[in-house]
Amino acid sequence: MDLKLSNKLALVTGSTKGIGRAIAESLAAEGTNVIINGRSQDVVEKVIEDLSKKYPQSAFYSAAYDLSVERERQALFQAFPEVDILVNNMAIFNDAKFEEIGLDEWRRYFEVNSISGIALAKFYLPKMLAKNLDGRIIFIASEAAIMPSPEMPHYSMTKTMNLSLAKSLSRETVGTTVTVNTVMPGSTLTEGVESLLASLYPELDSVEERSRAFMLNNRPTSTIQRLIRPEEIGNFVAYVASPLAGAFSGEALRMDGGLVPTIF
Repeated sequence: MDLKLSNKLALVTGSTKGIGRAIAESLAAEGTNVIINGRSQDVVEKVIEDLSKKYPQSAFYSAAYDLSVERERQALFQAFPEVDILVNNMAIFNDAKFEEIGLDEWRRYFEVNSISGIALAKFYLPKMLAKNLDGRIIFIASEAAIMPSPEMPHYSMTKTMNLSLAKSLSRETVGTTVTVNTVMPGSTLTEGVESLLASLYPELDSVEERSRAFMLNNRPTSTIQRLIRPEEIGNFVAYVASPLAGAFSGEALRMDGGLVPTIF
């Protein structure tokens, strides 16, 4: 299927690894030009080098900025004043008990996982509305947004915020071809999740063993009983970004492997 994404420009935040990189790859496979974002210039350039070889039909641009910092967001806006697609993927997470999380850590999670996406949407949405050419803003949340994780209460809180913000912003797009949606992946086998598994199950020797233990003990409601592959999320996000998916508006789209045991 041709997703009609050729020559569009996408900014995927946190796109040097994990779900963000998978989204960048899926978009590039459709001919989208992609702005690669990460905090390290060397890492960003290496990703661009790899993707350029794999997807020669697409152009890749470096955005080595820490988007949780206001001055670096401003540098991004100056370098890339308009985009067709904004994927707010950047986030931090770790396992922690509620009573052990200090208020400064709550503030850090709010700044990185929520404020950064708010700031980017605030800058790019008016420009998308002015052009009215199938602009897309997609927040990457988590199943934890609607089934908060006991291991990560601070992370879960910020992901619930994504749902609320996307719904609110979708009301700004009434009567246009611009859409704002949220995608909620279930537990996905990224580098960060591998580290989380190691902290939860240090007595087990392999990623496979830890993954099985995690799904059995921590995510027993999953119907697929495996961690989702990043490319599965990437392919779905590419479709949501497509002009073919223009009827998705203000939606909280679940791709959680059946993890959340509710109809809605």
